[in-house]
Amino acid sequence: MAAEQPIDNRTAPDREPEMDKFFRAAIKTLASDLHLKVGQPPKLRLYGLLKNTTGPPMTAQRIEELVFGILSPAQKEFFAEHGTLDFAHEVDGEHRFRVNIFRQRGLVSLAARRVNTTIPPFEELHLPPVLEKVADSTQGLVLVVGPTGCGKTTTIASMINHINHTRSCHIVSIEDPIEYLFKDAKAIVSQREIGLDVVDFEEALTYLMRQDPDVVFVGEMRDARTVTAGMRAAETGHLVLGTMHSPNASQSVHRLLDLFPQTERDLVRQTLALALRAVISQVLIPCLEENIDRIPAVEILIVNAPARKLIAEEREADLPSVIRASQQEGMQDITSNLCELVKNGSIDPKDAYKFAPNTEELKMALKGIRTTASGIL
Repeated sequence: MAAEQPIDNRTAPDREPEMDKFFRAAIKTLASDLHLKVGQPPKLRLYGLLKNTTGPPMTAQRIEELVFGILSPAQKEFFAEHGTLDFAHEVDGEHRFRVNIFRQRGLVSLAARRVNTTIPPFEELHLPPVLEKVADSTQGLVLVVGPTGCGKTTTIASMINHINHTRSCHIVSIEDPIEYLFKDAKAIVSQREIGLDVVDFEEALTYLMRQDPDVVFVGEMRDARTVTAGMRAAETGHLVLGTMHSPNASQSVHRLLDLFPQTERDLVRQTLALALRAVISQVLIPCLEENIDRIPAVEILIVNAPARKLIAEEREADLPSVIRASQQEGMQDITSNLCELVKNGSIDPKDAYKFAPNTEELKMALKGIRTTASGIL
């Protein structure tokens, strides 16, 4: 179990920390990340690639001066003991960075991620229109799943922003770290960051219902305690959004159940069958279209009566058949979406095959041959 980090209780400094000059360089260049390492000049990540700045190589003393200048005494003590620390840092009351400092070969290094304030709508993310319908739900558990770096948090941020501008409600997010900052619109948005506003997920979830939420975003469904709290909230009339590292809907059900002891899984399965509203699975693929770096290939399961029955009966492996039979409800499987992206020239067929769950099935789809669970149509 990871060591419990101190709550970030820094007070505003009497003068601007020198470290802010480096953060401002990241802001000015629209860099996604800033890296400081001894023996290297400061580096910024631009369009996915690390680039050197014009500054001189960093020394051990210089990095320590910069980094320790933005830490509280409790954080310095934690870092000295554990050799790593996560915290948030704000510049000019508007720009926010999630910072990790760590020791490597006895020297201090820093990696900082710029938190986004611009949240793209569904159309700019090239997401299916049905996601708006999912976001308009007033209760149920919605999972956005996929591998690391596939845009799960960005998709949920777009859904939250849609709710924020269309519904008068209270949205509570519990994140580690916060990746997007929301400004209150029609809704009010309360964002709680682990290590900054609350010690851990368990404590945040313990008091969640006392905060009168309508919509809840749990950064990651990572343990049984989190899943239980999410399902309970979904059952009692709340919309709950969460992420998981799993490739598709059926695997998501498996992984959720695997978080629980064997003796509890039957009850959890029945609860999940009732609480689950939708599973959105996505991967990001290099795009051939001008001015688009990567485009998502998306599978969408809307949990209707047939899907609910399959989950309750331990037949989640058959969920793809429900998706294929329910396209009129806005569902789509990833193979058909890959086929569509290839045919309209958005992605290279080689990349489509690389991300396809079944390459033979994709080959047949590209030839216009549809398949079902029972065979060829």
